[in-house]
Amino acid sequence: MSEETFKTWIDRWGLAPDGEPFTSLGGRLLPVRQADVAAMLKISDAPEEIAGGILMSWWNGQGAAPVLAHEGEALLMLRATGSGSLAEMARSGQDDTASRIICTALDGLHAPRPGRLPASLRPLPDWFGQLEPAANRHGGVLSKSLAMSKRLLADPREVCVLHGDAHHGNFLDFGELGWLAIDPKGLIGDRGYDYANLLCNPDLATAVAPGRIARQVRVVSEATNLEPERTLQWLLAYAGLSAAWTLSDGNNPTGALQIAEIAAAELGL
Repeated sequence: MSEETFKTWIDRWGLAPDGEPFTSLGGRLLPVRQADVAAMLKISDAPEEIAGGILMSWWNGQGAAPVLAHEGEALLMLRATGSGSLAEMARSGQDDTASRIICTALDGLHAPRPGRLPASLRPLPDWFGQLEPAANRHGGVLSKSLAMSKRLLADPREVCVLHGDAHHGNFLDFGELGWLAIDPKGLIGDRGYDYANLLCNPDLATAVAPGRIARQVRVVSEATNLEPERTLQWLLAYAGLSAAWTLSDGNNPTGALQIAEIAAAELGL
């Protein structure tokens, strides 16, 4: 991948490359500068990523990285230059602190804003579409996840705009601006859904360590005023959905299934 990939947007927005291009699951990225501002240029033609860019612009820097320019497949946002890592914090004795930081950032994202919502937002029931076929085919704890998802989706509470992929790697250190989100999926639904993913992260070994999920459920519930039981219910539903996605990709879902089993056991199911 060369700078030619980004040339249209470099010229249009007056950018200067400031590092090597790289590829992530979300698209192609290039560190740049716009005048004296360190920024990141991201390009992706995936509908999900385009919708995420629309949502990043709508958030307008409140809980998310400030967007400097956005058009179609291209997103220019402020670059995180802080040295902190929530994943490393979680692995090195600061798991509670990392969870609270994510909860605080999500508070900013979930806050109501004036004006119309982005038309690109996907309803949470639609997001769960792959769980039922997987549960019908494989059974086991996936059946428990499906039943719980149906129960939760039929009784949504505190409906708001959701990040949709709130794990440790999607909240970056922006120095004086604090920890801000990147790479949203752009969903709308029950606020509780957004906390399930952080309980599955930053990696499987951390997530399934004895007592870890129970402790972090308490931490999240204290930080968010969500009922611990409902947080566990969303974890069971989400872990099953994650397993369904993994199966659809032809990969091994053992990790997600293990987390679903822990959540089900904590719920006495």
